[in-house]
Amino acid sequence: MERLKKALHIWRQKESHEAHGLKKVVLIGTPNVGKSIIFNTLTGAYVTVSNYPGTTVEVARGKARLGQETWEVVDTPGIYSLMPITEEERVARTLLLEEQPEVVLHVIDAKNLERMLNFTIQLIEAGLPVVLVINMMDEAEKLGIKIEHKKLEAFLEIPVVTTSAALGRGLDTLKQTIVSYYQKKYQGIRVVNHCGHCTA
Repeated sequence: MERLKKALHIWRQKESHEAHGLKKVVLIGTPNVGKSIIFNTLTGAYVTVSNYPGTTVEVARGKARLGQETWEVVDTPGIYSLMPITEEERVARTLLLEEQPEVVLHVIDAKNLERMLNFTIQLIEAGLPVVLVINMMDEAEKLGIKIEHKKLEAFLEIPVVTTSAALGRGLDTLKQTIVSYYQKKYQGIRVVNHCGHCTA
């Protein structure tokens, strides 16, 4: 059943991609973790900011060249969990669950890793295609905090990338990870179509 759910989710992502023409990556996380810096680095000057339909909450959208393709990149309002309290959080959750992004970047502060991982686990359990971005590594290192991100990656079973976005560190690796993560999932769809069994 779990494999069937994963295959269905990937199929919906593929349908969404075919509908709007661009693959989509969504940045999500609590306020002040560096999401906007990563968003601006990925998108450059190609950005629009508008109210989310039916609300006064602004959402920034842009385009980025990732691998050989142009992707849509969306920066969501700050959110602490999938159980929203504020209008901003409701918009972030709605966008996350209804727009079917191919990749979700959960950006967290390296200095507050343990507290923020609870939300990462919520996103994984919701079946979302999560890449964990541990940002502000430079600040954590100054405090003597060491993070073994490969062990965390093995534990969570999702890609984990470390960055210091304000210094431009780790962003090329992040771009490569987005593409490789998507390609891995998309290849899973091709196998399902070919043999008729769920292998994703």
